[in-house]
Amino acid sequence: MFSRPATVVVLLLAALVVVNAKAKVFYSQSEALELAFPEADEVASNTFILNDDQVERIESLAKCELDSRLVKVYTGMREGEVLGYALIDIHNVRTLPEAFMIVLSPAGEVRSLRVLAFHEPLEYKPTSRWYSQFDNRSIEAPLRVGGDIHGVVGATLSARATTRGVRRALAYYEALLQSED
Repeated sequence: MFSRPATVVVLLLAALVVVNAKAKVFYSQSEALELAFPEADEVASNTFILNDDQVERIESLAKCELDSRLVKVYTGMREGEVLGYALIDIHNVRTLPEAFMIVLSPAGEVRSLRVLAFHEPLEYKPTSRWYSQFDNRSIEAPLRVGGDIHGVVGATLSARATTRGVRRALAYYEALLQSED
């Protein structure tokens, strides 16, 4: 009925449909920024291209390597006053990506963390309650899974990836934004 190459193509397409069926997008970038800064009259974006010294400092502060030298920071403002900063972190958990937004206060503390998309099976996604343990944390916190951050049974890789992403966001604040205040 089908030739061998046609059968392989059909099976590959079916596999892609199954993988995509597990993917979940919770918020678009614009929806997430609206939730991050509901009282803002302006949300500005600033793109940084990191030099070698900045990369070294940020990796040291974050205690993990950076995947990119390009960093985009969103600043929520109301009547010229900074309400906070938002960064979107995209990384692989196991083999598939997760995207979440970290919202920081003007003082550089985590105000909120919101998952925008999670493409691994949803049983590997920690609960909202787990994500809330990052609230009010700053760069001074160790932020270590199994230490001050509780692990998640069955979602260890998700917990570690999220913790690294939060540490990166706090390090970006420290290295790139703190001197702006």
